[in-house]
Amino acid sequence: MDSGTVVAALVLRANRRSAVSLRDLARRAGTSHATIAAYRAARVSPSVATLGRVARAAGVELEASLVRSLPDRAARAQELLDVLDLAEQFPARHARRLEYPRFGRA
Repeated sequence: MDSGTVVAALVLRANRRSAVSLRDLARRAGTSHATIAAYRAARVSPSVATLGRVARAAGVELEASLVRSLPDRAARAQELLDVLDLAEQFPARHARRLEYPRFGRA
């Protein structure tokens, strides 16, 4: 999901939670209803400050966080193969007898 779509979803969610009209939200945020509509349609992306102002006008707070993005599946698969190859290079001592827990016997 690109940033424009994320911002549009945030503005739409804030607008719905506020339970006010688009015009009222715009008036509270100090902008025009056409601008809010453009944000909701992802035609225009507001600055972070403006997005915060729209959120506050809707009665919610904007909260940002950084999360680690996951690499694609091919990169993760290659990383796993690299780790397994590395593990094979270490010496291993295996017991002559395999120890395991016995379940179901009293």
